[in-house]
Amino acid sequence: MATWKAQTRVAVVPDRVLALLTEPDAIARWAPIAFELMDFDGERLLAGDRVRVQGSLAGRSLEFEVAVDEADDEKLVLTATGPIRLEVEYRAVARDYGSEVRASVAVSGRGLLGRLLAQATDALLAAGALRSAVGAIARELEPALAA
Repeated sequence: MATWKAQTRVAVVPDRVLALLTEPDAIARWAPIAFELMDFDGERLLAGDRVRVQGSLAGRSLEFEVAVDEADDEKLVLTATGPIRLEVEYRAVARDYGSEVRASVAVSGRGLLGRLLAQATDALLAAGALRSAVGAIARELEPALAA
């Protein structure tokens, strides 16, 4: 299992960060791996939610069940289970300037296909997909500063 981490600073309070992190339409804009949320009508992901997502990885269409373990004003923790397993944590820590946003994604796969897809995911994350996602979060939260 490989674990990837990234972080950035934003000039907003942690609850604004987590509001963006749990908004389904916003997630699709900054997620490191493109996906579509299926059969979810809520306005925000909440602790205890289970949702299905569909996306593409290494040229394959894949579905995952996502379990939201925690979703509060400072942290979003979820597990996506499908051909690979993704353990994801986003945390917003209050600082004098606003918040420090920390992201962590652990990737694992079982069986031949799972290991191959986990390696493809690791390659995307090694190439900077998580850093790009954290940067996109910051740009969305601070559009005036990015201009």
